[in-house]
Amino acid sequence: MQIAVTTPLGHVGQHVTSMLIRAGVRPRLLARSPQKISQVVFDHADVMKADSTDPEQVIAATRGLDAIYWVNPSVVSEDPLGDYARATHALTSAVESNGIRRVVFQSSIGAEKRHGVGEIDGLAATETALDALEVNVTHLRCGYFFTNLLLDIDAVRQGHLRTVLPLDLPLAWVAPRDIAEVAALTLLNPSWRGRRAQAVHGPKDLSWREVAKILSAQVNHVVDVEQINDMTMRENYRAAGMPAKMADAVLAMSTGLRDDFQPEQQRSLVTTTPTTLASWAQDELIPALAAAADLRSSRPQFKS
Repeated sequence: MQIAVTTPLGHVGQHVTSMLIRAGVRPRLLARSPQKISQVVFDHADVMKADSTDPEQVIAATRGLDAIYWVNPSVVSEDPLGDYARATHALTSAVESNGIRRVVFQSSIGAEKRHGVGEIDGLAATETALDALEVNVTHLRCGYFFTNLLLDIDAVRQGHLRTVLPLDLPLAWVAPRDIAEVAALTLLNPSWRGRRAQAVHGPKDLSWREVAKILSAQVNHVVDVEQINDMTMRENYRAAGMPAKMADAVLAMSTGLRDDFQPEQQRSLVTTTPTTLASWAQDELIPALAAAADLRSSRPQFKS
């Protein structure tokens, strides 16, 4: 079975890669920067250079495939939805040109709305484009990644998180490794057919207030959370270096799910995955905090 994985260095893709290797598959890895992949992985995979927004490169890298795990690459961009559209075109061109019969696509909760959810609108457009093809496709509608907290590592360290969402609004939170497990099992299961939307909800819905309480217990200092207005959050994104369109698109991923949104797939045995926020924090957040502290302490100190 020939299976390809895009973004093999990503939070999910790295786990999909290792799971397939452990299952006895030699995956084909499509990477924009192959030199960043470790030699250990090279020994067990076929690595090909491919920019996921370049149709010619993707077509060349996916010849002879039975299945592909596809992620629209998320990068700092002046036009994130345009980038997603180009990635969608590259994917559908490769699927049609090479007769790829099975696609597992990393989508998001909110894609079912189709419009009004910022960057998720780009994922919805990819879902729609894949559904129009005569292929078997599973859309993984994933919850909010635990690893998004790593983008706010300084805020966690300082004990003060900010969100535009109501603090008691429950949302699905999920570990990327759990998404990878669902993706790998789906890729390896030959029995499903047609178009499927498979939610990946994590172990339980959490509000931001509950997240702050769990983090406080794990990192041994108080972490609180504040709801701020949309404009302030947008200004924070811009101050962090996001281009204007990207700041708008990232903000809308929250605001578009804020009012009376209900996921198309309800929580069930099928959508619930095991990794808790507390266990993820022990495995990944606390080491990241320690690494950040070591980096700060290693910087030269200058006295005036």
